[in-house]
Amino acid sequence: MEKILDYSSDEIFVLDSEQRVIYVNSVCEKHYGLKPEEVVGKYNSELYEKGYWKPSIVPIVFKEKKTVTIKMTTYLGAELLTTAVPILNDQNEIEFVVTTSQELQNYKCIKTETEEPFVSDPIDATPITNCEKMKNILKMCEKIAKVDSTVLIQGESGTGKGVLAHYIHHIGRRRNHTFLKINCAALPEDLLESELFGYTEGAFTGASKHGKKGLLEIADQGTLFLDEIGEMPLSLQAKLLQVIQEKQFLPIGGHEMKKVDVRIIAATNRDLVEMVQKNEFREDLFYRLNIIDIQLPPLRERKEDIIPLTYNFLYKFNKKYEMNKIISQECLDLFYWYSWPGNIRQLENVMERLVVTSDSIIQQTDLPDLILNNIKPQTHYSLPSNLDDAIEYVKKKLVRQSYQKYKSSRKVAKDLNISQTRAVKLIRQYCGD
Repeated sequence: MEKILDYSSDEIFVLDSEQRVIYVNSVCEKHYGLKPEEVVGKYNSELYEKGYWKPSIVPIVFKEKKTVTIKMTTYLGAELLTTAVPILNDQNEIEFVVTTSQELQNYKCIKTETEEPFVSDPIDATPITNCEKMKNILKMCEKIAKVDSTVLIQGESGTGKGVLAHYIHHIGRRRNHTFLKINCAALPEDLLESELFGYTEGAFTGASKHGKKGLLEIADQGTLFLDEIGEMPLSLQAKLLQVIQEKQFLPIGGHEMKKVDVRIIAATNRDLVEMVQKNEFREDLFYRLNIIDIQLPPLRERKEDIIPLTYNFLYKFNKKYEMNKIISQECLDLFYWYSWPGNIRQLENVMERLVVTSDSIIQQTDLPDLILNNIKPQTHYSLPSNLDDAIEYVKKKLVRQSYQKYKSSRKVAKDLNISQTRAVKLIRQYCGD
């Protein structure tokens, strides 16, 4: 029966009288990026408070004790029409609640009085992740968002540095003020200077007769995100250092310093330490920017995030192009083993292409050659033909992978959903060498 329910296109949840999940089918991973074993046993309130969906239908059905239907949005961006059916006992008390959810890509503007405002844009919501390293980064962001220290976000191109910068602003005390971004690599030196610091009337030939406010002045009380900070010319680095240290700057052609209260978040995919050693970046500015340093891991080191992000982009582009494409398990498996050199940005671009060019189901034949020709062959291993040997092989592989990742029997037990006693025994058996 469970196997049959896993093939349902609808999400199915069953909760007990304490609002604890006692069953969920495999569609759960598609909607929330969570495997069923990560959900079963959790209270509805735990999952709701972590932002996996909004609004929550469970409190409504427990209050009204009758069938309820509302529109919900998941943090991956899926829009669901959810129905909750209470099962009552002889005392007219709720014994179980069965909820089913259908996707709404082909429907528009379905709202009810119980709907709560919720922004599903991944920039405004908590960044999508099941990766422990990323979860720790987000916890640190919650702390640093409360202060005004400068932040330097480092990582490969396409890892989501801009999304993280916006998230820090969004959860901080400056969230009701301006967030501005400028790409330091996209503008020539003179134009970058005028964009950042502004200029006064008649400052140079072609200047506006009324002068112009720079981004620093416009972002006063808010946040200025300096992307590709490693490309900023040395001459401008000195002026930026003055802004950080003294909270003031001189516009081009100006004679009077302007005060400004702005938080600086910078990002780069370059090695600033090496640039400092080569005198290509000011050492004093580096240390002022590097008060809080965040290293974003590449997508190939966040494999547990590949499938949730894939579904997030699938929902996004289905909605944008008014389509209802689905993706095959075969494609998801290939996505998982691909190295994604362009990181999250590459995954997003690939998903947009696939939604536009594929038929109703995205198949392996729809994937670009760039992906198909670069799947590492060692990821496609063959299992032993003997059943017992195959089971032993998989068990050993899972235990070793988990222990290599967590280095703790308690965390391995949680990861593999086994007792700690058994985890200790398996670690001794398979990881002793």
